[in-house]
Amino acid sequence: MNKLLRDLTDGERTTIRVLLSSRSRGVTAKGAPYLSFVLQDKSGTMDAKYWNVPESALELYQAGMIVDASGDVLSHNHQLQFRIKQLDIVEETVEARSFAQEGPLSVEVLRERIEACLENIQNENLKRLIDAVYEKYRSDFYEYPAATKNHHDFVGGLATHVLGMLDLAEMLAAQYPILNRDLLVSGVFLHDLGKLQELSGAIVPSYTMEGRLLGHISLFQAEVAKIAASLGIEDCEEVTLVRHMILSHHGVYEYGSPVLPMIPEAEVLHLIDNLDARMNTIEKALNATEEGAFTPRIFALENRSLYKSKIKK
Repeated sequence: MNKLLRDLTDGERTTIRVLLSSRSRGVTAKGAPYLSFVLQDKSGTMDAKYWNVPESALELYQAGMIVDASGDVLSHNHQLQFRIKQLDIVEETVEARSFAQEGPLSVEVLRERIEACLENIQNENLKRLIDAVYEKYRSDFYEYPAATKNHHDFVGGLATHVLGMLDLAEMLAAQYPILNRDLLVSGVFLHDLGKLQELSGAIVPSYTMEGRLLGHISLFQAEVAKIAASLGIEDCEEVTLVRHMILSHHGVYEYGSPVLPMIPEAEVLHLIDNLDARMNTIEKALNATEEGAFTPRIFALENRSLYKSKIKK
């Protein structure tokens, strides 16, 4: 039962200890209920189906549980899937974090590189604002995912996403003199910190009441205004501009931006946010797909399938 998900092979019959990171219920064409899960351990995730579920077990399993799953591994649409035959809830005390996926960079590396970038902010008002926000949210910032699914949905995912965007922001600020580097870097750091209020925690996160009713965009632009007021800089232009960047970073009304980008830094923030998120979504899908095959349709990418090339890098 110590085998990791990434080590499973097509046709294998085994028992594995995993975290249920999501759970949903469905009904077959013949009207029989079944359960769908996403199994998770430190090596990754795998979709699972539990057919012929006993009636008494339909409401028994919930996301966040540690379970021993017995069954078969099979290839479905060129991706491995686990077909559950038996699912036993682990009653002993087990730390859920030991099953949580983590990013490619350690917290120490993330912290060192992000702090170095923020330290180079020269604008006094932005520096005071960023320092105050960082001090308040530093601990959770390096723990939380960037989303519940799709992109950077792992422990430390938010910081990993921000670092990827900071690297892009530095390159683009050097390429395009029209951009204010300090403003762009500040907007990148602040744009998704509302996820710390929108999501319930770092492990198997769900949406909080405030997150569902208000959303991370409105939550954190209000938080920035509050922190700026405590510093006595609420009326400065820099604060208004970074609040605009938070409000507009989804780029279009259809994706939840209350306003559209109206300064160059806001436009670039939207573009690199979208680029970094989509590339992580693509990477995750291709990692679970055989070479020479197509991924399943990906809802976050306009419901497209992607081809995994056999060309060696």
